[in-house]
Amino acid sequence: MATHAPATPAVPIERTARSAVRVLIIGSLLVKAGGFSWDFLAYYVGDGTNGTGHGTTAAGAALTAFGIGWCLGQASAGALTDRLGQRTALVALMILSAAACLALAVATSLPALLAVAVCLGLTMEAHRPAVSAAINEAIPTEAGRTRAQTWTYFASNVGIAVCGGAGGYLAHHHGYRTLFVVNAVVCLAFALIARRTLTPKPPTTDTPRVTYRQVWGDPTLRWITLVAVCSMVCAWGLVSVLPLLMTSDGLPATGFGVAMVANTVAVLALTPPLMRLLVGRGDTVRFPFVPVLAIGSAFLGLGITIAAFQHTVLGYAIAAAVLVPGEVFYSVAVGAYISTAAPPGATGRYQAVISGATALASLPPLGIALALEAGGRPLVAALLAASAALAVVACLPLARSLRARTTHPDTGS
Repeated sequence: MATHAPATPAVPIERTARSAVRVLIIGSLLVKAGGFSWDFLAYYVGDGTNGTGHGTTAAGAALTAFGIGWCLGQASAGALTDRLGQRTALVALMILSAAACLALAVATSLPALLAVAVCLGLTMEAHRPAVSAAINEAIPTEAGRTRAQTWTYFASNVGIAVCGGAGGYLAHHHGYRTLFVVNAVVCLAFALIARRTLTPKPPTTDTPRVTYRQVWGDPTLRWITLVAVCSMVCAWGLVSVLPLLMTSDGLPATGFGVAMVANTVAVLALTPPLMRLLVGRGDTVRFPFVPVLAIGSAFLGLGITIAAFQHTVLGYAIAAAVLVPGEVFYSVAVGAYISTAAPPGATGRYQAVISGATALASLPPLGIALALEAGGRPLVAALLAASAALAVVACLPLARSLRARTTHPDTGS
């Protein structure tokens, strides 16, 4: 009888861990659905009716400042997650995010807005490394981890789209500053959820500490980072390029909300069948992730290129829906990579690098705004299509690096 005693608590422990992952995924959805400070930053800075009225170029500069903070923040969030544990990192960073949202609600001058935008970027995506680390610790199978990582991206995409729809309505009736206060409340709520859901982990000495220098020694991570940057330039065009284009057309924030609702409907309709196609219900992923990543990048490029030539709310809504298959394919591919590539004790840093690639992809709005003024829609479309094409091409050396890693498993990470 005694030999079976250790097995008894294992099942509830595993169920508790999986339940924590589900709660964190739902929390990711909520924090993105309430992420009004990022989604409406461009409108608030550039809009002269309800915002601060600094113009389109200033709006692009604010988004670029946000991206700079985002790049710096992801590296810090990944290191904090691996070193201090998921709970401590999440609670601290989400409290700082709430403070930045409140600062945005009172800032009016352009220098102050740019400084606050950097602070927002430092903290707004801070939850991603901790959630990924929790998934990798809680779920034992590759397919299970990939599925959970993908659902995290799915939840974030749904949250972003809901944010656009609800935020457009709230901004029209209550103003942008109300959105930022609500965003702060959501961040504090997510900090409370993390504190109640995750348990603090004592320091361990059995897992070697992995540094960012070692992480960057993995050639597969370097190549997938390049793919991620180029793909996410197109994907994040949904919340960075679209506001600039719609502002130049004189369309209101409610029109942006309609486009985001169209994206939400497409996400809800397409994600479940595409997930069944790509991952299935078993313990293995159905397809190698590199071709899936290439297809996703191509779809993202197609959707945002279509958007560059639109001038009506309906046209932008259709383009936002076309982006969705690319978002799903990209999410599945990146989830598969994170769930298998990160060595023990480095999941936070690996996820931080991938999220940092997304942060780098948020830097071009200033360039897009200047391109829009210099060359119009054709130049914007050409730049975005070229970014997607580079992502597809970079999948070839990524595949070669993965084959080399399989042949020589001691190479890289």
